[in-house]
Amino acid sequence: MPGDSVTSLLQAVGFSDGPDGGLGIVMSALAGIAAALAVAIMLSVHFHSGHRGRHDLVKHGLAASAVLVLLAFAISDIRHAAQAYLGLNPAKPAVEFEIRLPKATLTTAADIQIELLTDRNQKLAKVQEALASTADGRSILRGTVTLDYRTTERMMVLNLPGRTQSTFRLRLPASPSRSDQFGPWHLADGIVAANGGTVTSEIHDAFAIRYRVL
Repeated sequence: MPGDSVTSLLQAVGFSDGPDGGLGIVMSALAGIAAALAVAIMLSVHFHSGHRGRHDLVKHGLAASAVLVLLAFAISDIRHAAQAYLGLNPAKPAVEFEIRLPKATLTTAADIQIELLTDRNQKLAKVQEALASTADGRSILRGTVTLDYRTTERMMVLNLPGRTQSTFRLRLPASPSRSDQFGPWHLADGIVAANGGTVTSEIHDAFAIRYRVL
């Protein structure tokens, strides 16, 4: 079929149908252009067909409306294809998180930096300055960060100046669904002590994260 031939040709010149291949956006653009061109040719034939009565004017008006609808559809289709090609998440969900710290680690979150790292971007999280606490006296950092890109490679990085840098992998699909409740606590996936210090098992077990999608 013609569509299969065009697809094969585009794949031959380097486009692929994967998430980063660009084939979807090119095919969407070609489909929109072809549809608009077909209706434009039809309109041209109508407008050059000689005498036009009221019935012809109605048909021309409907044809013009069809062109506008097709163009709007093509623009919308290309926009969605471009977002998919770039990995953008149009809904831009946010993750609300809580990070549990060892006892007596912090009294304020004023100097704390928490960052979301992905294979697409990096973004600072908004951290609440007021700390919460657990029943056994551990401090809890709270904050939010938006998920701008569709990817499963997401890592939260907590920097405690002069102490440790902890990393937490977000176990979420590329396009996560919203959740009302926080998930279970997950221990840190990695902890690096400042100045080359030793990270004991007690310290490692004290850092944990839980989160939900807003």
